[in-house]
Amino acid sequence: MSVAGVDLPVAEKMKILGVVLDRRLSFDSHATSVARACNYHLRAIRHIRHLLSTELAQTLACSLILSCLDYCNVVLHGAPAGSIQKLQRVQNTAARVVLHAPKRTSAQPLLKQLHWLPVRQRINYKLAVLTYKIRSTSTPSYLSRHIRLRGSARHLRSSAAPLLHKPTTRTRFADRAFCCTAPTVWNSLAIDVTSSCSLTVFKSRLKTHIFRQTFNLSD
Repeated sequence: MSVAGVDLPVAEKMKILGVVLDRRLSFDSHATSVARACNYHLRAIRHIRHLLSTELAQTLACSLILSCLDYCNVVLHGAPAGSIQKLQRVQNTAARVVLHAPKRTSAQPLLKQLHWLPVRQRINYKLAVLTYKIRSTSTPSYLSRHIRLRGSARHLRSSAAPLLHKPTTRTRFADRAFCCTAPTVWNSLAIDVTSSCSLTVFKSRLKTHIFRQTFNLSD
């Protein structure tokens, strides 16, 4: 690339506000970077795990590991499975460290015991919370203008539900845009969740809803 007669190299990736962007927006480099940082903290926690209670170990894991996995995780919605799996392996390892489980122990029961949502579900949770805030306050405007209620010419039973319009797209890449991901996640929620009267109630009902779906729990 030439600017003002000066040749500038094109970078394969760049870091903006802690998120590593690659040329294809696969976020594979970002997942690798996050996993590396989390594994550093995991080794430290594992080294002193025998000195910690389970409650304190879980607190450390939430503060150092899960907070890192959750940072800007909305951009990972629709990312390739390989990128998500890198982060899921980190969370699985964290669960085993906290609960003193062997390395080959299945992570699913451990996540359920700790009441941790898996990485993909945590992304959906964050996206749903962001959508609720936008619908409640219409801010930030640069995101608010990309979502609107779905209209219907006929009176349907579902018309009472606050469903969002999802634009038609031709590619899976375009499906990852906020105007598509927000309605997809929001419309998949139960009406008692989306009709919550406050953000606090919404978060509580949303966590319960996703947790039951993830671990196949009955009401």
